[in-house]
Amino acid sequence: MRRRGAVQRKVPCLFVTEVKDEPSAKRERQPFKVLATETITTKAIEADIYSAIPTEKVDGTCCYVTTYKGQPYLWARLDRKPNKQAEKKFKQFLYSLEDCKEFAWNIEEDFKPVPDTWIPAKDIEFSNGNPLPDENGHMPGWVPVEKNSKQYCWHSSVVNYEAEIALVLKHHAEPGLLEISPVPLSEILEQTLELIGTNINANPYGLGSKKQPVHLLVPHGAFEIKNPPPLKQNDILSWFEGCNEGKVEGIVWHCNNGCLIKDDPCNLPLTAVSPNQRLSAVSGATLDTSLHQYLRHKRTGKCVAPE
Repeated sequence: MRRRGAVQRKVPCLFVTEVKDEPSAKRERQPFKVLATETITTKAIEADIYSAIPTEKVDGTCCYVTTYKGQPYLWARLDRKPNKQAEKKFKQFLYSLEDCKEFAWNIEEDFKPVPDTWIPAKDIEFSNGNPLPDENGHMPGWVPVEKNSKQYCWHSSVVNYEAEIALVLKHHAEPGLLEISPVPLSEILEQTLELIGTNINANPYGLGSKKQPVHLLVPHGAFEIKNPPPLKQNDILSWFEGCNEGKVEGIVWHCNNGCLIKDDPCNLPLTAVSPNQRLSAVSGATLDTSLHQYLRHKRTGKCVAPE
């Protein structure tokens, strides 16, 4: 499978953002709003954004495949977050509209504990051997998805560690079609993917049902946007609002240097965000017959969603 950039931390925006002193439409109780300006960031320019590959931003939860217990394993995203006292101080700092890079964290005392198996994401910064929080006050990281995990039951449903395979949505041999098929975990080692399905993020793609849930993995960068808009805010706005191909979660550009840059409707001054998201590459999907082999290996069991 073709490899593109991996998501190991929060993906920066295409445009320079500014803070507006008005309530956020995206986050409850947040008294400020972050909106994109019309200026492309220096980071995007330095990454040669104009020659980057535009791909669809998929609406799910981020996963990572790397080694655990001597074999390829699926890992779930788990950010280490501040405790209540530290979070309160950090939010007060953010609400003051100051530069959050100046906030002084106490790494030893300000953060909630994480499982012993937790590992920090690859691209985060370290100081004195300790991972540092990002601009949102989080330490991006991962925890392994154990077999029959109740907390990560939907993650567990897409992997079979005995067969060392995972359910992946990928391109079909016939143009315009996709297929869901079992893929060796070794083929997607060190890649990040998006878990989508019935019980993920309110199921924007309408997959499965409550009685017959469907979950699968989508490699990041898998769906290239064939007719992307020019890199101007008005053109991107028009693309999201008026183009059928623009009914997506957002755009992620994969740059030649490995850098990822994103743009999504939430940060743009859209009159309305379309609720009818779709996987832009899908005009139909087929089920690989070898999927039955995967299903025979899986055990049935009641899944308990995480709190």
